[in-house]
Amino acid sequence: MRKMEIKIRIAREEDAEDLLKIYAYYVKNTAITFEHDVPTLEEFTGRIRETLKNYPYLVALIDGRIVGYIYAGRFRTRASYAWSASTSVYVDRQYHRLGIGKQLYAELETILAKQNVINVYAGVADPVKEDEYLTHNSEHFHEAMGYQVVARYHECGSKFGRWYNIIEMEKIIGKRTCPPQAFIPFCELRE
Repeated sequence: MRKMEIKIRIAREEDAEDLLKIYAYYVKNTAITFEHDVPTLEEFTGRIRETLKNYPYLVALIDGRIVGYIYAGRFRTRASYAWSASTSVYVDRQYHRLGIGKQLYAELETILAKQNVINVYAGVADPVKEDEYLTHNSEHFHEAMGYQVVARYHECGSKFGRWYNIIEMEKIIGKRTCPPQAFIPFCELRE
């Protein structure tokens, strides 16, 4: 079997339909996302547009086909949190365990470091007890990527008539300076 080459590039608004197809599976069939309804194409396109103003939104391709995506966003809204970002990653279920998520995270973290982000967070759905909608796979993946659990929110989300936890996982990707270096919006890095 030949090794598949994974290419990473910046997402474009016209990618929204392909990305939404990947995401829709997770909304409809898993508790990985706590979103209950699949967003409209217009709403999803707007999410990409808004994210790219300040943070990276990346897609992974194999043979020209989008097979996964990752993006970052503001961790919290107050000014003091400017050096922290949250992340989300989704890989087409037919392409799991090929290193796509790992490559997406590596590229995302490289860009975030150039933006002077120091702390990166992943909010991971965590089952009280594993079931057909949610396992510990996402937690284990993030641990392998160097993230550590820093908080656990107990039974804070309900989906499919069940309660699920959220764990906050953190990775430090930069060094703190006093005063901190200015956060650089992603759109400025691209200019």
